Amino acid sequence: MVGDGPDEGAREAADTDRHAEGDTTGGAVDPLLRELIRAYTDPPHDDTPERRRLRAVLLDRLRASPQQPLHLPTPADPRLRALCEILSADPADNRTLAALGARVGASDRTLARLFKADLGMTFPQWRTQLRLCRALVLLAEDTPVTAVAHACGWSSTSAFIDVFRRVFGHTPGTHYDR
Repeated sequence: MVGDGPDEGAREAADTDRHAEGDTTGGAVDPLLRELIRAYTDPPHDDTPERRRLRAVLLDRLRASPQQPLHLPTPADPRLRALCEILSADPADNRTLAALGARVGASDRTLARLFKADLGMTFPQWRTQLRLCRALVLLAEDTPVTAVAHACGWSSTSAFIDVFRRVFGHTPGTHYDR
């Protein structure tokens, strides 16, 4: 029965809003997406046609769902939108807000204010959410955790694992152990 397993605490972590400092989640996971994640992360982890179809549906749902495990708002301000597009194209881009501001024609202070006013979060919070969104897609495509960490811009695999665990309640590698 769903809800009776030892992983239920970790799974429920994805279902609830988090209010801790540094949290990057945007709300609850919708029921269909939650069940898709559960089905995909449960054994067996084989490469059957059924599992490939399940992964395709999961990826489609992650991309199209208005309510995602992470909330990555789209900015209205053209300078902020240009900055977000730069980082969306390459989440591993580690340039500072000042360096990115020079590229889009705004000061770091202006951009910091715009992130709070337009998106309701700080630049580091938005960047972390962007990286985690990309990480979820890469992990669903069976990309190794170390490759995901580097592709998404974390300084180390352990830093990625730490952030992932704080946000989702389990490590990225446990997707394959469930």
